[in-house]
Amino acid sequence: MTGAVHSDPVSDAARALVTIEDVAAHAGVSVATVSRALRGLPNVAPSTRDKVRAMALQLGYRADPNASRLGARRTRTIGVGVPLLGSWYFSQVVAGAEAVLAAEGYDVLLLAIGSAAARRRMVDGTGPLHRRVDGLLLVDLRLDPDEVATFARTGATIVTVGDSYPDFPSVAIDDRRATALAVNHLLNLGHRDIAIIGDLPGEALEFTVPGIRRAAYRQALGDAGIPVRLDYDLAGNFSVDGGHEAMVRLLATPRPPTAVFAMSDEMAIGAIRAVRDHGLSVPGDISVVGFDDHELAEAVGLTTVRQPVAQIGGLAARAALDVLDEATSELRHLVVDTSLIVRSTTQRRA
Repeated sequence: MTGAVHSDPVSDAARALVTIEDVAAHAGVSVATVSRALRGLPNVAPSTRDKVRAMALQLGYRADPNASRLGARRTRTIGVGVPLLGSWYFSQVVAGAEAVLAAEGYDVLLLAIGSAAARRRMVDGTGPLHRRVDGLLLVDLRLDPDEVATFARTGATIVTVGDSYPDFPSVAIDDRRATALAVNHLLNLGHRDIAIIGDLPGEALEFTVPGIRRAAYRQALGDAGIPVRLDYDLAGNFSVDGGHEAMVRLLATPRPPTAVFAMSDEMAIGAIRAVRDHGLSVPGDISVVGFDDHELAEAVGLTTVRQPVAQIGGLAARAALDVLDEATSELRHLVVDTSLIVRSTTQRRA
């Protein structure tokens, strides 16, 4: 008797021998792609999803029930720890991360880490916190070696922004190079009395950027043979009001600067207001450079260092999702480009 030949149903014993690696090998895709396709997660092309499901059915693959239960424990929430809630920069990083996470069905839990004690509580509470979130994005938060080791022991999914550690993926800019762009721009315009506005009062917050940018500012001056003046280095609290207050103090020095580098556009805008309040002009009397390319920077003609802040948050969120979905086994440390945007707040020193 002739006719169509049908394969025998796959036995339960045979099913038990088929692994997710077998499905991946037969489908010609990665194990992570098989996992995402079979769990209905995004970022899998429809044709690939169909191919994976068809191959799993053909091979008789049965998912490990323990793995399924583990996947079901996901909170679909990512925690984002920042040292300064009111800052435009941090709000933009969070917004960029949230946009990527929302598209993947994740919520964001915002964590204010404004002191060393708060950071320590976060690290010590990693166990309870880990039950509330699937991963953590730590934005410009300094971790000491013990804290890094604690996170590593828990197996928590950690991605850092700004700071880089060998154990976790990271996304950052080169703050030293970016600061050099700003200071060298002023030096090339003939300025020698260059002040810096940045930092936070008493350095209370665990925020790493000010120290890096100050060191780069001093290095640029040193390379030009210019001594550092301590009265030209003031805290501006990363706010408009802080920048204004710092500039008022700079104008009261025996020899006010002819140029100012502010570590954020908000402080730069405050500094510009203070200069004009004193009957002086920007850039006629004092040139000002900011940092970030805030949405108001173009409106006020601010020369600034541009960094793609929202994109940085989005890249960090994507890195966390890749770890969670096992999309990569590589620890990636991404460095995002910055550029100097020259506008009307700087000019050559007369």
